[in-house]
Amino acid sequence: MPSETPYEITPTTRYDDPYYRPTTVRQPVILPADIPPGIDWVTLPNGVRTLAYTHSTQTPTAPAAVSQPIPSWAKTTALLAPTVGGGIAAAGIGLSYAAPGLIAMSHALWSAAALVVAAIAVPVLLRTARRAASGTGQGHGGAATQITQNITATGLFGRANGTINHR
Repeated sequence: MPSETPYEITPTTRYDDPYYRPTTVRQPVILPADIPPGIDWVTLPNGVRTLAYTHSTQTPTAPAAVSQPIPSWAKTTALLAPTVGGGIAAAGIGLSYAAPGLIAMSHALWSAAALVVAAIAVPVLLRTARRAASGTGQGHGGAATQITQNITATGLFGRANGTINHR
């Protein structure tokens, strides 16, 4: 059987005690010398000042890398690359427009080459055939004709005399 309490339980508070005064909690005071590195006083947007982690303002132990100037060959190459690429592209476009004319020119050059070969080969073949028919060639029993010239002159501006001998 549950026990029923005839009274109400309330916590005891001493606020109504005229002699009890709760002590105010005092925050410890931090001196600037006691603040560790990386922590500093900051003011928040609402105006409250508080301690917070900050970036170190100390100089790094390793020296910072000094930026090197860009070499002139790299600048030249960088400026030349788009120019060369544009020239190649323009040449490709020009060749595509000139292709029919180049094909016709190629046929004309082959025809000209055939004409030159015929102009040289036909006289050589005729001369060879004529020598073979007349029998004066060196390989057909006939002796080759030999011509000797003797030229003499007297003085720097003297008249020249010469003889021609056929054998």
